[in-house]
Amino acid sequence: MSQAFVKEGEGDRADDLPELPLSPHPNYVTQRGLALLHERLLQVQAGLAGVDDGVLDAVRQRALLARELRWVQARIASALLLAPQQPDRVDFGGSVELIDEDDRRYHYRIVGEDEADPEQGLVSWLSPLAVALKGAWVGDSVVWRRPAGDLLVEVLAISYVDSEH
Repeated sequence: MSQAFVKEGEGDRADDLPELPLSPHPNYVTQRGLALLHERLLQVQAGLAGVDDGVLDAVRQRALLARELRWVQARIASALLLAPQQPDRVDFGGSVELIDEDDRRYHYRIVGEDEADPEQGLVSWLSPLAVALKGAWVGDSVVWRRPAGDLLVEVLAISYVDSEH
């Protein structure tokens, strides 16, 4: 049958896979963030080594893992390990305790894009909260611009102890 009459799904062939997108921003990382990237590298390498050639989709599995390997290697190669520049102000790598007008408390750590997990209290340095807080001192109030509405928060504490969070 002619290939003209065969419909192939987008990305079904190994050579059809688009590369995973890389951020256009500097790849700032914490010690923990860099360690997580190295862990992911080992996992992907182990996954590649463990692909069973007897499995029907082994070629596709290998292509997906190879693509992820290139992405992780690029992220590690571009990683910029940052130390706090102003330990008495909110900056990259800092943990911040906040309080809002209703006395609700929040605790976040400002991390790199790949390490960010807001549900675990880890926010990207590019997030609206991190941008609003950058350079703030204890006692400062900032407006946190959120999809749910703006929120005025006060900085209660700043810490730069590298935690496992």
